[in-house]
Amino acid sequence: MRIMAVFAHPDDEIGCMGTLAQHAARGDEIMLVWTTLGELASQFGDASHEEVTRVRREHGAWVAGRIGAQHHFFDMGDSRMTGDRAEALQLARLYARFRPNAVITWSDDHPHPDHRMTAKIAFDAITLARIPKIINEAGGAAMPPAPDLGGDSGIESGEDVTRLQAWRDPVRFYQYYAPASPYPDVLTDISDSIEVAAEVMAFYHDFYKWAWTADQFREGRAQLGRLAGVKYAERFNLRASHLRARPYLD
Repeated sequence: MRIMAVFAHPDDEIGCMGTLAQHAARGDEIMLVWTTLGELASQFGDASHEEVTRVRREHGAWVAGRIGAQHHFFDMGDSRMTGDRAEALQLARLYARFRPNAVITWSDDHPHPDHRMTAKIAFDAITLARIPKIINEAGGAAMPPAPDLGGDSGIESGEDVTRLQAWRDPVRFYQYYAPASPYPDVLTDISDSIEVAAEVMAFYHDFYKWAWTADQFREGRAQLGRLAGVKYAERFNLRASHLRARPYLD
């Protein structure tokens, strides 16, 4: 299985790190993607653009490395995203290379416009990636293909890709849980990966000096776990009318 987590800024991924770590430990292929470089983060004060983006890139690389994931940064402009076709097309081309079976992203109603726009283009890119004439339009930005660690039909790292192949397989679209979402919610058991998730949270906490503590992080995951009958959990909405049918009731 290949999972792509698409967010706007480094640290947005904290909400799904337990789930990503669980899948990575199972041998699934993970790619972390950020649509901006997070260059306007206020915690950096008067640091230069070059310094801020260097640190933000390093943060993303560290998190991806912690779980053995691939990662990619776009530069769509921190707090300047518009959710337009050009942004979605950049992401669609990455979909065509990585070929995700599932995408995790922000909810549709988050107050930060970059978060909403990232969710929009992540969804729009699913359709754009299905159409060969669109993803191969002239003037597309070239990117090296993502390594395929799963041994199936994904494009291998190092191949000379002159024309992208459309990605038309079904993509399950998961979003951070929002109470107002019309879509069914899904809870994942992260009891075995809570330490990895907490380590990533602590990594950012120590750098940014957040008021949000590690104890509060764990308690939030424990509360979700109690909803699902497990020790720790993460919660998403699945953008579908209904959950898949199961053979028997629990």
